[in-house]
Amino acid sequence: MAVLLGVDTGGTYTDAVLLRDEIEVIASAKALTTRADLALGIGAAIRAVLAQSGIAPGDISLASLSTTLATNALVEGQGERVGLIFVGFRPSDLEQNGLRDALKGDPVASLAGGHNHAGSEAAPLDLAGLESFLDNHADALSGYAVAAQFATRNPAHELAVARRIVERTGAPVTCSHHLSAKLNGPKRAVTAVLNARLIGMIDRLIGRAQDVLDALEIDAPMMVVRGDGALMSAEQARARPIETILSGPAASIVGARWLTGAQDALVSDIGGTTTDVAVLRGGRPAIDPHGARVGGFRTMVEAVAMRTSGLGGDSQVHVQSEGLAGGVFLGPRRVLPISLIAQEAPEVVHAALDDQLRNAVPGEHDGRFVRALPGIARGEMPPRETELLARIGTQVHPLGHILRSRMERGALGRLIDRGLVQVGGVTPSDASHVLGLLAAWDVEAAAKALALMARRRTGSGDRLAASAADLARMIVNQLTEQTAVTLLETAFAEDPAGFDLPPDQLARHVLLQKALAGHRGLLALDAALNVDVVGLGASAPTYYPAVGQRLHCRMILPEHAGVANAIGAVVGRITMRRTGTVTSPGEGRFRVHLETGPEDFAVASEAMEHLEGALRASARQDALDAGAEGIQITVARDVRTARAEAREVFVEATLTVEASGRPRDAIG
Repeated sequence: MAVLLGVDTGGTYTDAVLLRDEIEVIASAKALTTRADLALGIGAAIRAVLAQSGIAPGDISLASLSTTLATNALVEGQGERVGLIFVGFRPSDLEQNGLRDALKGDPVASLAGGHNHAGSEAAPLDLAGLESFLDNHADALSGYAVAAQFATRNPAHELAVARRIVERTGAPVTCSHHLSAKLNGPKRAVTAVLNARLIGMIDRLIGRAQDVLDALEIDAPMMVVRGDGALMSAEQARARPIETILSGPAASIVGARWLTGAQDALVSDIGGTTTDVAVLRGGRPAIDPHGARVGGFRTMVEAVAMRTSGLGGDSQVHVQSEGLAGGVFLGPRRVLPISLIAQEAPEVVHAALDDQLRNAVPGEHDGRFVRALPGIARGEMPPRETELLARIGTQVHPLGHILRSRMERGALGRLIDRGLVQVGGVTPSDASHVLGLLAAWDVEAAAKALALMARRRTGSGDRLAASAADLARMIVNQLTEQTAVTLLETAFAEDPAGFDLPPDQLARHVLLQKALAGHRGLLALDAALNVDVVGLGASAPTYYPAVGQRLHCRMILPEHAGVANAIGAVVGRITMRRTGTVTSPGEGRFRVHLETGPEDFAVASEAMEHLEGALRASARQDALDAGAEGIQITVARDVRTARAEAREVFVEATLTVEASGRPRDAIG
């Protein structure tokens, strides 16, 4: 018998499950995610499932972790300060693929160097420029991203830069060619920058998770779920954390398939911060051919084709004051629910809410609170952020007591982006407490906060809502509507028929909305989602029945839906993919592009055999390093030719090798 432990660390909750032989859920539990020290939430969840099951820690043969932390960080614009070494590119290339936005003001060294499409050196590498950059910035950066022109054809300059950075600083370095074998340097640079920014966060998560296993005497190897639903070792995840974006959502799809046996369905997973929607076809999730898109950035990470929106149970509620009717909209930023922050600091929260309710005129910061997160690396900060963080200290404060000028709003936003500060405010979770749909936290605090927000004025001058309960219904209805739109966008995007308009426009089109409402006039309009929806997440039973009614589809809410991510974390397979290219730089020359540099052959078949051998060895070794057993290897060749003078001429070949197996300790 193999006992498997799955853990999912989300933005709000940390889930744990114990499975027996991948057949039966023995126990499941939830604990609040503790951002300041992730080990507390992880430990609480694991202790709970051990207590429920009576399983001895020594009986656990495998532990596996999925997480939404990387996804949430990118959606919310958080991460550590890094530097980009951009080799061989033009300054204008920084504007491509959202690279400038991804940098968020972090420093860049644009150096001479790089290679051409054939892998030959285009210009000598400017190491002196690198030394100057490190002299000026090394003390303020937590890591580095290196992207060189045509590094996937010859990585020599990326490797040389990385070696020198490690020698000088000892900081982690991400080389773009390690994350993707595809061309498009600026897009690889985006991926490398995001990876470098996430390294500290994921390293802390994995390290603290391992500390918990050690403290509980669970002597089992630890795996981490990748964004494509496959497993990787903890050490591999530490080096390539970008591959864990969409880890939690991918694990939820694997879990949904295991829980329901669904073959063709939409899978919608609502968490505290995001809603993630993917398509199951033939029981398998599709992989996004263009790379994972999260937080507005298109990466080169192989991941499940998924639409991630900043919509969850803890999404910030915004008041729409424009227009006569007014209303609310949700997200994309997550805030701490008032009902939850009141559990932590009841005296401060209730006293502030009572004072604000006594005021005749609504205040700009009513119902909002702020606290700092200790234990997060701060690095170098401007004076305004430093002063504001010191003022916040370690306690919970009403936001209006902290902000002394409008200029400090920007400083607060930057502290939030860096994960140093959290803001509390009204969320759908609070609305659910007011309506009696949830009772986990402080219902009274939620009611006071919603009463304050209900007093806000719309464009007509009327109150936003007559009561806290009316506002709560408005918020829950808005969550239903935004969830329905997200599902419709996915359906339009993935429908094989294709449409002339973008999915977001189609999902909101007035004719579709009328048809969903069953319009009857001179026209009879009807529409429905023509596929089942599997609803996952702890709050899915609360919100998703109404979504199914809105879209006229069957909503499947399986048992253990609230811990599907943790289940998916331990029923997946270890899968390692390696991709390489053969080009033809001249007549009768076939060039294999390898990590060690280009190698030429006189015959195309020999070049492809050599590349396949190298990729097989690399993929197999990575799978073994991750702890795979019973490894199966598949090879896909994409050979492009052109017809010239009545004969087929070799242009380029791309080979992809996949090594896959189950974790050896999960087999029992």
